[in-house]
Amino acid sequence: MSSEQKRLVVAGGGAAGFFCAVNAARLCPQLEVVLLEKTGKLLSKVKVSGGGRCNVTHNAPDITYMAKRYPRGQNFVKKSFSRFFVTDTINWFAERGVKLKAEDDGRMFPVTDSSQTIIDCLLREADKYRLSIRTNTEVTSFKKDAGGRWQLQLQNGNTLAADYLCIAAGGYAQADKFAWLVQSGHSVVSPAPSLFTFNMPGNPITSLMGVAHTAHVKIAGTKLQEQGPLLITHWGMSGPAVLRLSAWGARELQQLQYTFTAIVNWLPDYNENSLREDWQHLRFELGKQKLHHKNPFGLPQRLWQFLLQQVGIPEEMRWADLPAKDQNRFMKLLVSMEFPVKGKTTFKEEFVTCGGITLSEIDPATMESKLVPNLYFAGEVMDVDGITGGFNFQHAWTSGFVAASAIAQKV
Repeated sequence: MSSEQKRLVVAGGGAAGFFCAVNAARLCPQLEVVLLEKTGKLLSKVKVSGGGRCNVTHNAPDITYMAKRYPRGQNFVKKSFSRFFVTDTINWFAERGVKLKAEDDGRMFPVTDSSQTIIDCLLREADKYRLSIRTNTEVTSFKKDAGGRWQLQLQNGNTLAADYLCIAAGGYAQADKFAWLVQSGHSVVSPAPSLFTFNMPGNPITSLMGVAHTAHVKIAGTKLQEQGPLLITHWGMSGPAVLRLSAWGARELQQLQYTFTAIVNWLPDYNENSLREDWQHLRFELGKQKLHHKNPFGLPQRLWQFLLQQVGIPEEMRWADLPAKDQNRFMKLLVSMEFPVKGKTTFKEEFVTCGGITLSEIDPATMESKLVPNLYFAGEVMDVDGITGGFNFQHAWTSGFVAASAIAQKV
C-alpha cells in the first residue's frame, strides 16, 4: 500500500461485512479494502439460510411496513432503509445477473432456489474489485495511533493498520464476547437469543412431528401472541408463528428462563363462543357421521384424531351422540389448548441474537460511530434484529451498503 492509498478493514465475512467490503471497493477504486473473517468460512449464514435457498429479503410494500418487523431497532432501520431498501437489494442482484422471486408469504429467494447463487455473485464481485480476503484472521483489539489511524491487533500476533474500520462481527450470545468492542467507548445492550423453537419435553403432541397447521399462539400471562404456520417437531413446536413469538418475546422469555405456558388455538377463525354457536349446526348436519372420520374444520387428520384421543372420545362415537361434557372439553382443546414449555432449541443454523452495540451511538445515515470517527458498524453486531422472513438479511445488506457509501464519500 502506498503512503497515499487509504485502507478500509472490514471485520467479519458474513452478509453485512461482505456487502460493505465489495461495495466500498466498487464505489471507491482507489481505496484498498481488506476483509477479515475469523473462521475458515465466508458467508456461512447465507449458505444455510432458508434451508439452503437463502431468504435474501422480504417483498415489503414500503419502509413503514418493513420497519414494523424488527422487534429491536425499528426507528433506526426506518432511517437506514431510506438509503438502501428492498428494491435496491433486488436491483443490485439483478444488475449482476441474479434474479429474485417473491413467494406468497413475502419471502424472496433467488430464482435458482440455491444460496450458492448469492455466494457466487458476491465472490465474483470481490474478484472484480480486487478485494483482499483473509480467513482465519480474528481482530482481538483495536485503537488509534498518534496519527489517528487504526491499529488492529490480530489473534495471530500480527497488527494491521487501517484508515477506516467497519465492524460486522455478527451477534454474540454472551455479553463478555463484546469486550473488545467496549474498549472503543461504546456501550452494549446485553444479548438474548431470538428466533428459537419451543421445547415441550415428554408432551404427547410430539408424536405428531411433521404436522403443520396455521394456528394462533399466545404466551400465558403476557401480551405476546402470533398467528401463522405452526410446525410440530419431535421436541415441541416450531414454524413461523413460534419463531416470530420468540423474536418479539426474546427479552421476556429469557426472564422467564424459557419456562412458560403456550396456548394454541388450532382454529384461529374461532373463539369459544363462536365455535359453540357453529357447533350445534355441525352436530345437526353431521349427526350420523363418526367424529373420527368427519373433520369439518380442515385440520390435518392426524391432529384431529390426536385431539379426539386426548378427550377420550371413542372411534365409533357419532356427532349426534357426543356427551356435553366431552363436547365442552373438545371445544376447549380446539381453541385454547395449553402446552407447558421448558427450554428452547436454536432454529437450525439461523440463530439470531438481540442486543449489541447501542443504537443511539451510531448514525443510521452512515453507520459511523457517533463517538469515534472512522469507526463503522454493519449487521447483527448492532442492537437490531428482525423476525424470520428475510428481514435480518435486508438489515445486513442495508447497513453494509450505507457504511460502504459513507466511507467511499470520505476517501
